[in-house]
Amino acid sequence: MNEETPSRRSAAVFKYLIANDHDRKISAVVNAVGSQDIIPNDGYPLRVHPADYFFDTEKGRVLHEYQLLYITQGKGSFRSAAGSSEEVPVNKGTLILLRPGELHSYYPHPATGWMEYYIGFEGAMFDRLIRQLGLDKGAQLWEIGLNNELTQLYMRALEIASENKTGAQALLTGIVWHMLGLVCYMIRNRTGPGASLLEQAVERAKIIMDEKINEEIDLCMLASQLNLSYSWFRKTFKDYTGLSPAKYFQQLKLRRAQRLLSDTSCSVKEIAYSLGYKSTEHFFSIFKKHAGCTPTAYRNYGRK
Repeated sequence: MNEETPSRRSAAVFKYLIANDHDRKISAVVNAVGSQDIIPNDGYPLRVHPADYFFDTEKGRVLHEYQLLYITQGKGSFRSAAGSSEEVPVNKGTLILLRPGELHSYYPHPATGWMEYYIGFEGAMFDRLIRQLGLDKGAQLWEIGLNNELTQLYMRALEIASENKTGAQALLTGIVWHMLGLVCYMIRNRTGPGASLLEQAVERAKIIMDEKINEEIDLCMLASQLNLSYSWFRKTFKDYTGLSPAKYFQQLKLRRAQRLLSDTSCSVKEIAYSLGYKSTEHFFSIFKKHAGCTPTAYRNYGRK
């Protein structure tokens, strides 16, 4: 079933970072993190990126950094001078490692568009890790399947980069380290391609919930997008996660609320609104039932 709707437009959320001398002394720097939701028949890449990152898909480009590119929806093509230079297919659940100094190009197919996540990084520490994991040569593209843990890492990295607080580079470096370890684990254990269709449907549902955490979500429509009846979707989801889809989505929202209460100065009303709750009172009631205290008490306790 086609998940696109006529009212949608291509959109990009990204952050390009400037590392200071202290950050570079660590020999590990994260330069960019973002996501792009490209609808069918739209131009690619979107003309919103710095000159160093924008490229002509026919000519390709060369980066000075590594990038991990993860496709979670749609399909497209990839080619690299490091390989046969012929285009290879890219499907949802494909991970691509772009290496510094290597000519490459990629793009979504016009008929499908795609959803991509990416993070760019460089430094001697990453050079050593890439070599130790055996990712410094050979394959650049792996069909790892849909993995919600990996997309959550991309989303968390984007949050941290957007806040741009002191020490953000150290935290982002840790996230990239986690990503590379997770990717290596999935490649070696073949967790992606071997996963059942139902496992992949659950992972896709979890990813969509993460992406729509600031909205209300129609779970019947979500099941339809996954080509499952709602009753079968609910049973399968609960079998794999231990929670019903509605309970899981509520838990996601409340965990995000706890993080915002602890890490930001946003008011409780702003947090409730940003997470799609109908009213502050509704948010208070659900939060207290889940956490055992009000949002205000939770924030005050965390600050103490």
